[in-house]
Amino acid sequence: MIRSELLTALAQDNPELRAEEVEQVVDIFFEEIAQRLAEGGRVELRGFGAFSTREREARKGRNPRTGETVDVPAKSVPYFKPGKDMRKRLNQE
Repeated sequence: MIRSELLTALAQDNPELRAEEVEQVVDIFFEEIAQRLAEGGRVELRGFGAFSTREREARKGRNPRTGETVDVPAKSVPYFKPGKDMRKRLNQE
């Protein structure tokens, strides 16, 4: 699902909201998740999963085009752990 499909689905489920209001709600939702992760926090959505960050250490990488060794700096990366209900739904047969 892409963002526009999400907006369309939410608008259909909530006909009392204008399209601009639906878009604003989605923007706020994603911005709050991104902001919390940027602060080093965690976002848990019960039944869906939890977003957090993981630290990656600095390492030596290789430029695939030239074969040259390059330094890759340490960084934080987003991480998603699906919740129990999500895992159960994904593995139903």
